[in-house]
Amino acid sequence: MVQNIRSSGFLLALLGSLLFSTKAIFVKLAFAGTSVDALSLLAVRMICALPFYLAAAFWINNSEGSQPLTGRQWRIVLVLGLFGYYLSSLFDFMGLQYISAGLERLILFLYPTFSLLINSIVFKQKMLLRQWMAVALTYAGIILAFFGELELDSANPNFFLGSGLVFLCAITYAIYISGSGRIIPQVGANRFTSYAMLAATGGILLHYVIGGNYTALGQGMSLWIYGPALAIIATVIPSYLISAGMKKIGSSNVAIISSIGPVSTIVQAHYFLGEPIFWQQIAGTGLVLTGILLLSKKSEK
Repeated sequence: MVQNIRSSGFLLALLGSLLFSTKAIFVKLAFAGTSVDALSLLAVRMICALPFYLAAAFWINNSEGSQPLTGRQWRIVLVLGLFGYYLSSLFDFMGLQYISAGLERLILFLYPTFSLLINSIVFKQKMLLRQWMAVALTYAGIILAFFGELELDSANPNFFLGSGLVFLCAITYAIYISGSGRIIPQVGANRFTSYAMLAATGGILLHYVIGGNYTALGQGMSLWIYGPALAIIATVIPSYLISAGMKKIGSSNVAIISSIGPVSTIVQAHYFLGEPIFWQQIAGTGLVLTGILLLSKKSEK
């Protein structure tokens, strides 16, 4: 019975991680197939995902034993939602206009190290030698892959801009992760996720109403294929799969399984987008994954 639970948890986490890794592919295909801008594509994605999170929030609020949030808890959830799925998603989509999906995924995978540094500086958690080694390995891998990509994409005038935007995405997402680890025990994982996503959706739609390109929504059927695919295949379904897997096998095991994400994105980008695979990318990915696995490993007593 225990083995069955672990096997199903592994499969749920693996499938969720693979689906999450399709996000960059759908974004790049949308940019290539339409003239949509990052904000408009992000708005379509969140509009399509909105009904699912509204339904989840409604169900949670009406479930037995549900306690109302305090004013302070509301403020924390709203701020973290804006950091985690508004700012980070916006930076990510903007960055993907200029760099490859493979490099985007590797830079984005710096967020665990940022979370570690935030916990150390802000929350005064002592970093172990193993964690410092993980940070060093991760950054060495990113630098190696970055310069390999730069060599191939030297004619791209926006290469550093795109990389910097995804770097900002990793930072804002790390803020969300660090903060969520402290508020989730108080309000519950499903409630936090639903409310945070609704806050982010509100921020994105307000941004679009104020400064969006309304003509971009008339890009034909292609945009309204990529938008729902981003929302359902690369956002809603994997978020619930990961949550279900976490309940069965724990967050540390899910973190290890999720390390397949960069590899999956690189392979998909090669076959669906025609992006090259080069030795610096392979070696850099190996260093990044080694660092993430080192961070995920439970410390020995």
